[in-house]
Amino acid sequence: MAGLGSTVLCINSGSSSLKFAVYAVPVADSGQCLAEGAIERIGQSVGRLWIQTPNEERREEQAPFPDANAALTTLFRSLESLSYPPPAAVGHRIVAGGPRHTNHIRVDERVLQDLREALPFAPLHLPAEIAAIEAVRRHWPEIPQVACFDTAFHRDIPELAARFPLPRNLWHEGVRKYGFHGLSYEYILSQLTDGGRGRLIVAHLGNGASLAAIADGRCLDTSMGLTPTGGLVMGTRSGDLDPGVLLYLIAEKGYTGPQLERLLNRLSGMLGISGVSGDVQTLLAERGQNAHAAQALEIFAYSVRKGIGAFMAVLGGLDRLVFTGGIGEHAAPLRWSICRPLEDLGIRLDPQANGESRRRISRADSPVEVLVIPTNEDLTIARHTQDIAQIV
Repeated sequence: MAGLGSTVLCINSGSSSLKFAVYAVPVADSGQCLAEGAIERIGQSVGRLWIQTPNEERREEQAPFPDANAALTTLFRSLESLSYPPPAAVGHRIVAGGPRHTNHIRVDERVLQDLREALPFAPLHLPAEIAAIEAVRRHWPEIPQVACFDTAFHRDIPELAARFPLPRNLWHEGVRKYGFHGLSYEYILSQLTDGGRGRLIVAHLGNGASLAAIADGRCLDTSMGLTPTGGLVMGTRSGDLDPGVLLYLIAEKGYTGPQLERLLNRLSGMLGISGVSGDVQTLLAERGQNAHAAQALEIFAYSVRKGIGAFMAVLGGLDRLVFTGGIGEHAAPLRWSICRPLEDLGIRLDPQANGESRRRISRADSPVEVLVIPTNEDLTIARHTQDIAQIV
């Protein structure tokens, strides 16, 4: 692309997919996205790469992507074929940095080693995120990389909320609530004209789902804990459990650590309840003829509703509720199921506005303002990467 200036490449790596975006530098508040896309079904027999640019039709390519390195090699080649120059910096969404890293930071060998040691804090996410950093280093060894942590937004939550009721030595070893989806929460605050003044709950609802209780821009509590497995019921993750369930599975059923990890992160949640899928759109289509699918949706909505009630207690009331994430932005029936029983607590939805997924979905007489705001974690990553890598 003739005349294209400096860019920042944002990478959001998952266990079986990889999302990316290219932003022009300087990264303005709204951001100029030059390309975005994803590589899906990594590790399966046939994967898919798609790229969308502002002035061209969406490009798609099907090929096997056996691992993250193969996927990223294809991504780099595809961006070069579109005449994009090497980026000035690469920013990565990193779900957890463990106890050593709760601030966004430029990646060096020490940071990379710390991430390897932090694997127990996010075993579902960190392996792919580390692989992405290593792949970029091999392809562009001189380009700076920045780790943007989902935990950074929650780093100052009060100890009252962060401390587990366990022996004190475990706190000093890093066993505490970290919270996640922080890049999304940060973006949502940037989209509010008052920056999140007052008492706010943000519901980031996707395959991974969490809530944050925010007072005047500061996070006071969040639903996920030590790892992204805790908190709300999710697509394939259990959320919070009685610890005795795990002791029972170990003692009576002979579960090993890896078997528990697979059960809690990949086989539970709405998938485990329904026996059909952890995908909300699939469950919504099935609920009329499948009682288990309907129950999975009901339990998910109940989990979120209960969390909202708890965080209203933390905040001492509520001024604004924001839905975001794939489910929060698009699943109007679930927003209704979550909010309808909360009318006496001041959360009153407008059925038509909710059905149309307008920005404001609460009634004019609702004491609590309810909004739907699409999130943009990539733009948050681009902003931090530009600042930390000092790209001008």
